[in-house]
Order: sequence, then structure tokens, then C-alpha cells
Amino acid sequence: MRKKKIVSLAILMLLLISTALFGCSSDNSSSGNSGDSGSSGDSGDSAEEKVLIFGRGGDSVSLDPIAVTDGESFKVTKNIFDTLVNFGEQDTEIHPALATEWEAAEDGLTYTFQLEEGVKFHDGTDFNAEAVVANFERWAAGDADKFPYYASMFGGFGDEEGHVIDSVTATGDYEVEFKLKRPQAPFLKNLAMSPFGIASPTAFEAAGDKFGDQPVGTGPFKFVEWKRNDSVTIEKFEDYWVEGEPKLDQVIFRSIPDNSARLNALLSGEIDLADGITPSDSETIESDENLQLFERPSMNVGYLGLTVTREPFDDPKVRQAMNYAIDKQAIVDAFFEGRADVAANPMPSVISGYNDEIDPYPYDPEKAKELLAEAGLADGFEMELYAMPVPRPYMPDGQKVAEAIQKNLADINVKAEIVSFEWATYLEKAANGEADAFLLGWTGDNGDADNFLYVLLDQDNIGSNNYTYYENQELHDLFIQAQTEVDEEVRNDLYKQAQEIIHEDAPWVPLAHSTPLLAGGKNVVNFKAHPTGSDKLASVDLE
Repeated sequence: MRKKKIVSLAILMLLLISTALFGCSSDNSSSGNSGDSGSSGDSGDSAEEKVLIFGRGGDSVSLDPIAVTDGESFKVTKNIFDTLVNFGEQDTEIHPALATEWEAAEDGLTYTFQLEEGVKFHDGTDFNAEAVVANFERWAAGDADKFPYYASMFGGFGDEEGHVIDSVTATGDYEVEFKLKRPQAPFLKNLAMSPFGIASPTAFEAAGDKFGDQPVGTGPFKFVEWKRNDSVTIEKFEDYWVEGEPKLDQVIFRSIPDNSARLNALLSGEIDLADGITPSDSETIESDENLQLFERPSMNVGYLGLTVTREPFDDPKVRQAMNYAIDKQAIVDAFFEGRADVAANPMPSVISGYNDEIDPYPYDPEKAKELLAEAGLADGFEMELYAMPVPRPYMPDGQKVAEAIQKNLADINVKAEIVSFEWATYLEKAANGEADAFLLGWTGDNGDADNFLYVLLDQDNIGSNNYTYYENQELHDLFIQAQTEVDEEVRNDLYKQAQEIIHEDAPWVPLAHSTPLLAGGKNVVNFKAHPTGSDKLASVDLE
């Protein structure tokens, strides 16, 4: 529903009076979750700003959503940008957003979208069909280094053979037509993903490569300030097109990499929300009457990636040996405390097309040694093991998991040196194929098997989201067939075949599917943890 623009003179006068009163307030901080949380202490000033402080494990890489793949960036951009269609509050069902309705041709090659009218970008320019076209033209003119998610979800750029989108045309002021080269079953779900937030063409044309430092969307909050490795501040967009949103005046995303420090900040009332709560701290949260624990619906995988272009991981026997060598159940028991399942496949069982006939590689160090001997490495080898510097939903403590893996590998005469880097550098090095083996994971963006299997393990996505540089032509053909197929049963069968190939080739050691935890003060109202890991805060309030 669009916000009404007609405001009476009386209401304007009231707003002016309340603004003047607000200017007298000595403290505009959040009400926090305890009595001494930083409120002004004045006699109940009703105009006090509602400021939510969200503690998170790491900083964003960029605030241009199309330029990143990491969840820390999307945490922020989800609230600055809107997409054409939305997911449900806690699922991946498709709902209207900037597009009010749409129609797909029977052959699946044409989609026509009717757009919301009267929407403004944060810079005051108009959202319309031409703005949508400009965004897609910008993305399609890029490359995998600049816009990795575009390639992953739409098969390439420009005139490349695999590029799914043939054209995007404004067929009216508020009507857009997409023509596809081939049907794409998850097309609408792809459009709902955070990377495809619609940006102001005026802003991104002026900013160029610096747009990620000064993002401009149509979302409930507009960008204010980014202090690298410290905080990102966004504030209420007064002209937001959804009636009654947002409830908050400001959100500050604070980077607190240490899990204990982040928990202590929550306990002391310095922050209102915290993600990356370790399972071992859940009891502390649940026993505190001032706090509440949130479970994010599970749709993720944590894994050890093996870069197949680097010796000795170019040999599938070595990769299989790594799978046998690592005690995945012990890792889940030690670091997830019952809030995760051992992974057998690269995607969780909640995703349609999951192959439940595949069992995880069992923990069998002797079998691992046999395979290494067959590969000519009976005496083992030396390697680097990348450990994540930040907690992630799929792996609350990457350093400790790396240490457990290091001990497992020592038992088969493999000496693993643990190394780490600042988060953005870590991702860049892994994406460039510089790691022997690396801990990483994935939170599903749209609830479709394509978003796990094709995005993470297809040869099209080497250099973007396929960090292992694994390629298999038979697998690629299955993925493209599955994308094009609209019959759900046929698609599921194709993905089950794909998982069998991946299991045998073993470019990963799948570790766990977790139930991520967040916590907040009791005063945080209507926070809904989304399975994609990107939480829209428009309806969140503070009591």
C-alpha cells in the first residue's frame, strides 16, 4: 500500500512542535534491554528516537548488493534496497514487492511485471520501469569479478551463450517485460534475492565503482555512515512507500567479531540484537529474563572446500581421503551442541530435490590412509587450512573447527597449517583459488536446489561462488537441464543425480547443517529471523 502524501496543516504543525521538542533531548540512544541501557533519563520524552543496535560477527564487504556474496553485506543492504518480489516473513514463498503483480507466458520465456507507482529512491528520484531496466542493463554489462551473483543466477553476462535473460524492456511507465532465452524454473525466486535490490540509476551512474560506499535504494532505511570494521548506520526513510514502516528511527550494525564480547555487549545492554550466538551460550540467554533467543530456520551448509586445481587436491582419491579423515559427528557434537546435523550433501534436506539415499562419508582414518597410499602419498603431505576469522550462521567458531580438522588430519600424516585473514581478504583469496583448503559455508538465498548446487559447484561459477574450481561437464548438463525443466519431479530427479556425482568427486567435505541462533532484548518486538540470513527490519520495533 502506498503512503498517502496529503497531510493537513494541523498535522504539519504538530510535527513541527514534536520536532522542536525532540531537539531538546539530550540522548537519542536505544531503550536497550535493561534499566540502565542509555536512555536519556529525562521525564519520559515521547519523542526519543528508537535506535536498534545490531551486533554482528564481521563487517560488510560492500553495500552495493550486486557486488557481494557475503551475508554481512546483505544484513545491511536488505534494509536499504527493495526487490521486485519478496519472500515470505520466514519462508521463500514469493510475494509482491516493487512489482505488484506479474504474468508468465505459457512457454516460460516472457514475464510481464506491473510496478508499484509513487515510489521514491532515497535521493528523491522516481522508481519506475526505466529504473528497473537500467539496473538490469548495469548488471548484464558487468563480469564475474564485479557482479558474481548475476552470473551465478542468470548464467552469464551480455551476449554470452549461457546468459538466460535475453532482454528487459519498459513497456509502460510502470510495466516491465523480461524475455528469456530459455525457461528458468527459479526465475522469480532469483529476483527476490538480496543481490537484486533495485538501486537508483542516478546514484549508481554518478558514483560508479564507489556506489557500494554510498548506496541508494527504495528500502525502509537510507544509508547514513560506514565506519570500516566498526559500524554501519542507517536511518528511517520518511517517504518509504509501505504504510507504517519502518517503526525504528535508526539501526546501527556494530561489528564485534569475538563471540564472548558480542554476548557481553548484549548482556550489558550495549546492543539490542546479536547474531552468531554460539550454541553453548544459548542457556545463558534463555535463563536471563531480560533476553530472548531466536532460532533462524535452517537452510544452510558449512563445509571444507578443497581447491581442485591445487596439488594434491587435483586427485579425487585425496579428496575422498579428506572426507574419511574428518570426524564430522565429533565436530557437530563439540561446536553445535545438538543444533546441527551432519551433512552428507551440499544442500540441506529441507530443499526439494535432496538425495536422502546418500550417506555422509564415515569417519575412517584407516580408509583415508589407504586412499592416500593409492594416490602415492603414503607418507602424507603438508597443506594450508584457511580458518574463517568471523562467526557465521553455518559455523559459529571457524577457528575451533579448523583446529579439530587439523588434529584429524595429523592422524593420517597430513600436516595442516592453519592460516586466516580479515574477512574480505579471506573471501577474495578463496575465490581466487589461493587456498589449498578453506572453511566456508552457504545460507540459501531462495530455497531452490539450483541456489546451492549450480551456484556453488558448477563450472559456470568458477571465479565467483565456486571457490573450489571444480568442473564436471556431465554435472553442468544436469544443472542446465534442471534449470530449464518446469516439472518439479523431473527437476528433483536431476538434482539427485547431480548429488551422486558430487559425492563421488568430493570437491568438498560437507560438515554440518546448523540451526543458527540470535538473541535480543525482551524489548525487541516483531523480529523475524529469515532462513536466507537477510533480515528485513522494517516491522521491528522497540518497546
